[in-house]
Amino acid sequence: MAKRIGIVLFQLGGPDSIDAVEPFLNNLFLDADIIDFPGAFLARRYLAQKIASRRSGPIGRHYAEIGGKSPINELTNRQAKALQQWLQSRSIDARVVTAMRYWHPMTKEAIETLKRERIDEILLLPLYPQFSRATTYSSVNEWRREITRLAFHVPARLICCYPNHPKYISALVRNIRRTMDRFGETDPASIDLVFSAHGVPVEFIRKGDPYQLQIEETVRCVVREGAWKSPHTICYQSKVGPARWLEPSLTKTIRTLAAAGRKNLLIVPIAFVTEHIETLHEINIEAREVARELGIERFEMTPALNDDPLFIECLGDLVESALNNSAERNNICAILWSSRNKEPEPALCPWYTLTKGTHAGL
Repeated sequence: MAKRIGIVLFQLGGPDSIDAVEPFLNNLFLDADIIDFPGAFLARRYLAQKIASRRSGPIGRHYAEIGGKSPINELTNRQAKALQQWLQSRSIDARVVTAMRYWHPMTKEAIETLKRERIDEILLLPLYPQFSRATTYSSVNEWRREITRLAFHVPARLICCYPNHPKYISALVRNIRRTMDRFGETDPASIDLVFSAHGVPVEFIRKGDPYQLQIEETVRCVVREGAWKSPHTICYQSKVGPARWLEPSLTKTIRTLAAAGRKNLLIVPIAFVTEHIETLHEINIEAREVARELGIERFEMTPALNDDPLFIECLGDLVESALNNSAERNNICAILWSSRNKEPEPALCPWYTLTKGTHAGL
């Protein structure tokens, strides 16, 4: 009898109402994989509540400006449905569920669903193409905690990252080309491609987090395949707190380009596979306003991949490769991990040797 496969899509999650903004933020700032410093465990709960309370007002207003909730839950559900249909078309008996890190449906709910489905094997598939301690690793840690608490010990494997998967790259290139068409007859050399990724603290990178390397690899592959005459740059957004984060920031990049007399910007949210507040508000409203004030004449943003069929094929290919144990042959990172192992086994990860022997710097 064929195995019944469970596919768990890891994603950030987002508030489904204005009232959910503060508890969502509280969950976010409670995460030890994000907020960590000597003695943090003593103060984390107090600090999380204080920060969430202070930030919920302005952030709630931002959500109000994009419809009163995050679209990430609905869009991720669409991705899950499309992936399940794609797998079924390949005769793969799979149940695809979502496990949001900071808002419902959370990891506990995903596990409870899989329990009812009598799953034989699980693949953990992050909707983060680039690995980071702040995203994939945090979700894996939450998975470990919940399977222990819920006594759920079905063997699991983690597909940890896919920054240069050919179909992921092609989906991004196609998105950029479609958006570039909005510039009409504008000389491509006068259009700046600005690849904006979610930032992380520099300390993460110093400890071996491969995130920045993988962002740069994704951009390199996209630019090579796109073969545009437009100049490009990489920047980072969404900084929180006083610690030093990856630079330059999106705002600083816009200021630099405006000061150089550049007039046409095409912003590419490079590490976001669904629309959410960082794309719809931080880029499309806040950054757009900065650009307007600085004299930028054209400001366009590529949409997120969402349930783009080519991106769904990418996810499907990752699942098939993992099930066929062909990750090594296809140069796809598929770290083997089960509930019996304390740490993921990094032997299959092509980024392992690039980060001095540690996948997440921990």
